Amino acid sequence: MKQQVMDIGKRIKEVFMQMPKDCTPDWFAKELNCDRRNVYRIFNKQNIDIALLRKISQVLGHDFFQDLSNEVFEPDELSDRI
Repeated sequence: MKQQVMDIGKRIKEVFMQMPKDCTPDWFAKELNCDRRNVYRIFNKQNIDIALLRKISQVLGHDFFQDLSNEVFEPDELSDRI
Protein backbone atom coordinates (compact mmCIF):
# COMPACT_ATOMS: atom_id res chain seq x y z
CA MET A 1 0.00 0.00 0.00
CA LYS A 2 1.30 3.46 -0.91
CA GLN A 3 1.82 6.06 1.82
CA GLN A 4 1.87 9.32 -0.18
CA VAL A 5 -1.38 11.28 -0.29
CA MET A 6 -2.41 12.95 -3.55
CA ASP A 7 -2.83 16.72 -3.56
CA ILE A 8 -6.21 16.60 -5.30
CA GLY A 9 -6.36 20.32 -6.04
CA LYS A 10 -3.02 20.16 -7.82
CA ARG A 11 -4.23 17.16 -9.84
CA ILE A 12 -7.44 18.97 -10.80
CA LYS A 13 -5.38 21.94 -11.95
CA GLU A 14 -3.10 19.68 -14.02
CA VAL A 15 -6.09 18.17 -15.82
CA PHE A 16 -7.74 21.57 -16.24
CA MET A 17 -4.57 23.02 -17.80
CA GLN A 18 -4.66 20.27 -20.44
CA MET A 19 -8.15 21.32 -21.54
CA PRO A 20 -8.60 23.33 -24.76
CA LYS A 21 -7.78 27.03 -24.46
CA ASP A 22 -11.45 28.04 -24.58
CA CYS A 23 -11.95 26.21 -21.27
CA THR A 24 -11.09 29.18 -19.08
CA PRO A 25 -11.42 29.55 -15.30
CA ASP A 26 -14.59 31.56 -15.98
CA TRP A 27 -15.99 28.67 -18.04
CA PHE A 28 -15.03 26.17 -15.32
CA ALA A 29 -16.67 28.31 -12.62
CA LYS A 30 -19.87 28.56 -14.70
CA GLU A 31 -19.94 24.78 -15.20
CA LEU A 32 -19.51 24.26 -11.45
CA ASN A 33 -22.07 26.94 -10.61
CA CYS A 34 -19.59 28.89 -8.53
CA ASP A 35 -17.52 32.06 -8.55
CA ARG A 36 -14.21 32.20 -10.42
CA ARG A 37 -12.38 32.70 -7.10
CA ASN A 38 -13.67 29.33 -5.98
CA VAL A 39 -11.95 27.69 -8.96
CA TYR A 40 -8.60 28.91 -7.67
CA ARG A 41 -9.51 27.73 -4.17
CA ILE A 42 -10.25 24.28 -5.60
CA PHE A 43 -6.80 24.23 -7.22
CA ASN A 44 -5.27 24.81 -3.76
CA LYS A 45 -7.30 22.20 -1.87
CA GLN A 46 -5.65 19.12 -0.47
CA ASN A 47 -9.03 17.56 0.39
CA ILE A 48 -12.32 17.89 -1.43
CA ASP A 49 -15.98 16.99 -0.96
CA ILE A 50 -17.01 13.87 -2.89
CA ALA A 51 -20.01 15.54 -4.54
CA LEU A 52 -17.83 18.40 -5.77
CA LEU A 53 -15.19 15.97 -7.03
CA ARG A 54 -17.90 14.07 -8.92
CA LYS A 55 -19.08 17.29 -10.58
CA ILE A 56 -15.49 18.28 -11.46
CA SER A 57 -14.90 14.81 -12.92
CA GLN A 58 -17.99 15.19 -15.12
CA VAL A 59 -17.11 18.72 -16.24
CA LEU A 60 -13.48 17.90 -17.09
CA GLY A 61 -14.21 14.39 -18.41
CA HIS A 62 -11.62 12.86 -16.09
CA ASP A 63 -12.02 10.18 -13.41
CA PHE A 64 -10.34 11.71 -10.36
CA PHE A 65 -11.68 8.87 -8.23
CA GLN A 66 -9.53 6.46 -10.24
CA ASP A 67 -6.53 8.74 -9.71
CA LEU A 68 -7.14 8.61 -5.96
CA SER A 69 -7.61 4.85 -6.02
CA ASN A 70 -4.32 4.45 -7.90
CA GLU A 71 -2.65 6.54 -5.19
CA VAL A 72 -3.91 4.22 -2.45
CA PHE A 73 -3.14 0.88 -4.09
CA GLU A 74 -0.43 -0.35 -6.40
CA PRO A 75 -1.96 -1.63 -9.69
CA ASP A 76 -1.23 -5.26 -8.73
CA GLU A 77 -2.93 -4.75 -5.36
CA LEU A 78 -6.10 -3.66 -7.15
CA SER A 79 -6.19 -6.80 -9.31
CA ASP A 80 -5.71 -8.96 -6.19
CA ARG A 81 -8.86 -7.40 -4.68
CA ILE A 82 -11.09 -8.12 -7.69
